[in-house]
Amino acid sequence: MTDRDASRIGRRRFLRQSMGAAGGAAVAWLGGRTLAGQAPAIVTPERARPAVAQGVAAGDVSNGRAGVWSRTDRPARLFVEYATTERFDEVRRVSGPAALESSDYTARVVLTDLPPGQRIFYRVLFQDLSDLRTWSEPVTGSFATAPDPRAPRDVTLAFSADTVGQGWGINPEWGGLRLYDTMRRAAPDLFVHLGDTIYGDQPLSAEVTLDDGRIWRNIVTPAKSKVAETVEDYRGNYQYNLLDEHMRRFNAEVGQIVIWDDHEVRDNWYPTRRLDRDERYQVKSAALLAARARQAFLEYNPLPVQGDDPERIYRTVGYGPSLEVFALDLRSYRGPNSENRQPTLDETSALVGAAQLRWLKERLAASSATWKVIASDMPIGLIVRDLPSQYEAVANGDPGMPLGRELEIADLLRFIRDGRIRNVVWITADVHYCAAHRYDPARARFTDFTPFWEFVAGPLHAGTFGPNELDPTFGPEVRFVGIPPGMKPNRPPSDGLQFFGTLRINARSEVMTAKLHDLAGRDLFSVDLEPER
Repeated sequence: MTDRDASRIGRRRFLRQSMGAAGGAAVAWLGGRTLAGQAPAIVTPERARPAVAQGVAAGDVSNGRAGVWSRTDRPARLFVEYATTERFDEVRRVSGPAALESSDYTARVVLTDLPPGQRIFYRVLFQDLSDLRTWSEPVTGSFATAPDPRAPRDVTLAFSADTVGQGWGINPEWGGLRLYDTMRRAAPDLFVHLGDTIYGDQPLSAEVTLDDGRIWRNIVTPAKSKVAETVEDYRGNYQYNLLDEHMRRFNAEVGQIVIWDDHEVRDNWYPTRRLDRDERYQVKSAALLAARARQAFLEYNPLPVQGDDPERIYRTVGYGPSLEVFALDLRSYRGPNSENRQPTLDETSALVGAAQLRWLKERLAASSATWKVIASDMPIGLIVRDLPSQYEAVANGDPGMPLGRELEIADLLRFIRDGRIRNVVWITADVHYCAAHRYDPARARFTDFTPFWEFVAGPLHAGTFGPNELDPTFGPEVRFVGIPPGMKPNRPPSDGLQFFGTLRINARSEVMTAKLHDLAGRDLFSVDLEPER
């Protein structure tokens, strides 16, 4: 048995045991003691305890650090205990913040000084602030810390996007959000959610008739019965997704890096957009919707605060000597969607934005990781339209030299080439199918860059579309596409066309094996990438 196999068996046994303990334990033991010396929990009626219905999650697991997130149902203080064994030997305890009404009773703590190359087992409890004798049942999770450079191991990063979109919600008869269970069984070290973590602009119907006459039956909640406009509406969308046991179990086993795209707010939004023609909305300002949506996004995802900007989403996550993830935000700083043909780069043609682009260049240049993975919610060469004649992403459909938002990408690619920054790989989503693209200046109109790969994945649980056209400006070539030709759009999850990707870095050779997988976990495409030294 390999160390990795042992780790998989250990964490799954730990979670099974802990789930059973959470349902029937009489005492919430912490390192052989009851928490804070309180009376045994058996004296507390279940309905009187703080509930932890949404489970737990770990986020931005990096070198020596990780954030732990959870939510309760009342004012309560978060406590996290953690250890390197499932028996919780030599347990450490951290007192977190109070979960209050202002954060919808969500809370998180950052664990520091974590040992490298370990699986960290943790348990979350909430202490009722109205009665300090009353505690929640423990809810458990685990995650893998970054490899120890002195004892390297293989690292696997999974990625995908798009959860509960296009009318396809949680259908218990079909098995819920099944791709989350498929990814969990693949046992990645990290998962990057590339956006559309919710669909706040797409309500659900109780029933959808499929092409063959069968009925797809959704669970429907009040929050998923209308478009989201208030902070509470957006919160309800996250709560809906967390009704699914597969998502909660996945969250409890895999450290995550989460970014956002458009449906966390509204389809194809940008800060200056007006929704005057969308009769579903009483709020007509996308900026106001985005401010409310951002609050809920930050509350319900395990993101740590970024420096002195509590609302910043873009960041880097280093994971040992071989991997660093550069997580982008292509929503907050963009100019209006347009025909995307501006001859100069300014605020109207921005997508990344000047400050974020400057930050990205600095962090890429400073990175010592062998592989630098840029996590982007939108693709580079795929044409994504905002009808009737505007564009959503980078590409503008013009086969010539860079114009509009392409100017930012051209500037970045030239910087990477001139700075001799090696082994940059892009992962992306948004288009609701999987594909592998190879960009090469030998095929491009703009040639000031070194060749690179872009891997596209998704949806996790949403309608399947595509394929999109490719814009030739940066010389992309389709090496693989994961959907059949002539496919009818908005295919349901039950068609099996739900996808995720993995990047696995070999500990010894540092060769990266990139794969694309389907709902059953089958390998659809694979390529080995040799690192440049």
